Amino acid sequence: MTLLLWAFVAVYAMLFLNTLGNRLYTIQMAKRANTGRGLLPRISVVIPARNEAANLHQLLPSLQQQEYPYFEVLVYDDASEDETWEVIQGYSSKNLWGIRGKGPAPGWLGKPHALFQAAKHATGDILLFLDADACFLHKKTLSRLVIQFSGLPNRAYLSGLPKLTGGGLLLVSLVPFLITAALPMNLMRFHGFKSLSMLNGQFWMIRREQYEMLQPHEFAKDRILEDVEIGRYLKGQGMTPYLTDLKELLYIRMYDDFMGAWRGFRKNFYLVIGGGHPFLFGILWLGLTGLFVGAWWVSPWFLLAGMSLKALIDRFSGFSITYSLLAPVSFVLLSALLLDSAFSHLTGRVVWKGRHL
Repeated sequence: MTLLLWAFVAVYAMLFLNTLGNRLYTIQMAKRANTGRGLLPRISVVIPARNEAANLHQLLPSLQQQEYPYFEVLVYDDASEDETWEVIQGYSSKNLWGIRGKGPAPGWLGKPHALFQAAKHATGDILLFLDADACFLHKKTLSRLVIQFSGLPNRAYLSGLPKLTGGGLLLVSLVPFLITAALPMNLMRFHGFKSLSMLNGQFWMIRREQYEMLQPHEFAKDRILEDVEIGRYLKGQGMTPYLTDLKELLYIRMYDDFMGAWRGFRKNFYLVIGGGHPFLFGILWLGLTGLFVGAWWVSPWFLLAGMSLKALIDRFSGFSITYSLLAPVSFVLLSALLLDSAFSHLTGRVVWKGRHL
């Protein structure tokens, strides 16, 4: 018991240190938006949209209000069954237009196919891939993002953690928690391990010449977790990942309610935790469940440690203290959700936006 106790102490200490290191790193990255200067490249904002009519009513006006002088917006309607196309047409302008698709080609999944097709029409020097449930928070968001990205090396891509809103926040708040606690963001630039690289598909930027040379969406054309696979692929091709704090620049309304969040994470979590390998998943599930739930029976201080870590990251991520106080509930839900995700993948029951994956 003493050995187990000290093992938990060591792991929690590393998680706290990594969290603080990540916070310092993302703050330093965000400062580039206030201090950077240089030329103003043309930006292509590329958005996939399947049944996103309601979200586009939020996103597209926020893009049209941007003060940045040189940008275009391409929205790919991925065979939507709602009024997505009509919404796109309603906001069409000289620098915002839609592309109407008929669904993914054989061998492709919807999102990578939509982005691959839309990117063919892009004319910008820099491509900004953005989910349809995003919204820019003020008129200078695009300008600040361009300044941050323009200061990076040529073979680099920029991603980050936006403010997450919507329903199911007991689950949604686990996303920045797991990333911030476990991923050494600053070290991603230096180490050679592709598995510890990251790309958040909700938002990322890359120079068009690098995108066209590497064709990351074609590489990940049949991957459910295409952003994770693309991040690892780009790292393996010599690209350098950079992450930034985006919560003051844009938000993502991920899900409308708790069950929507559960279905969304069911699609992803088995692949995130273990990469689709049942044995590795089992080991990692035992580790996470033991650390954030089982450790309570070793000592109640580990319950307090888990809640304190969650509270620290919630503060960094913009979640209210309510979700910090309910951290034990989130941890139990995480353990159950991981099992449900694994079962759904192993039995072929994964469905998203009306499509079997």
